[in-house]
Amino acid sequence: MNSPITGSEFAAGDPAGITGKEKRVLASPLAKRLAKDVGVNLNLLSGTGPHGRIVKSDVEAGVTRGTVQISSRLDKNPSNFTSALPAMLPTGGSYTEIPNSSTRKIIADRLTSSSRDIPAYMVTVDCLIDRLLEMRSDLNGRAQEGEKIYKISVNDFIIRATALAMRKVPRVNTSWTESAILQYDNIDISVAVSTPDGLITPIIRNADQKGLADISIEMKQLALRARNNKLLPEEFQGGGFTISNLGMYGVKEFTSIINQPQSCILSIGAGEQRPTVIDGALGISTVMSCTLTSDHRTVDGALAAEFMHVFKVMVEDPLTMLL
Repeated sequence: MNSPITGSEFAAGDPAGITGKEKRVLASPLAKRLAKDVGVNLNLLSGTGPHGRIVKSDVEAGVTRGTVQISSRLDKNPSNFTSALPAMLPTGGSYTEIPNSSTRKIIADRLTSSSRDIPAYMVTVDCLIDRLLEMRSDLNGRAQEGEKIYKISVNDFIIRATALAMRKVPRVNTSWTESAILQYDNIDISVAVSTPDGLITPIIRNADQKGLADISIEMKQLALRARNNKLLPEEFQGGGFTISNLGMYGVKEFTSIINQPQSCILSIGAGEQRPTVIDGALGISTVMSCTLTSDHRTVDGALAAEFMHVFKVMVEDPLTMLL
């Protein structure tokens, strides 16, 4: 093993320690960039790549094993090296490499950008949904009586309530730009659907103009095409507001990352029986926790609270959705 080098062995002004008198090193561009970032002399490393080429893992391994030493500019603050060196993969176990699809890469880029750039905050309300469940059961019992065959889900009620709440509080139906806030006229709701390639958000267009049966039928068709990778671009590109529902998995409460350039995403938890106090009396009710994540640039706290109040009233009194 080579002995560690000291700061004096680095050429002045050259953190990688490579001078004109030293031999040319065969190394990948990534290895060279990493060596420069963390201050490692490539001449002291042995390459494991083709024809002895030094690759990124050689730089990482050299520092980790102490074969080389980082330059004095980084020695003064070890955290500098930690931030400059990419995280190393776990060792000692087997793994399966799953190539990233183009869809998953796009999702990763957009979610990273959203999480990094948007000043997001969350507000949560608990909705009592016993009356909604009773109405759902009654409506589904009538499904064979009319021309349309449907089976309404709790999520269909959520879509309907969200659309009507957006109509009453239209300022949540917006996007931020540097020159102006864009407020959309149409109420188009994106609904998160899980697929093998990741989440995709098919859109219920003009959701405020559609009844529960129409929403139910259209949502089932969109979800099926999404899972079979058969959605048309116009069926998932756009939308002014997103709903993500994990209640069917038993998740009590969660928060979501905003689907840019939208301003809001509503996270729906499971309906579960909880102790509640109604009119001073203790009882048991079916409660569903709903969390709105908003972009503070377009939707401030009071506006988010106003929207969630309207939404809660509609969910708890579902007859108002039919008026």
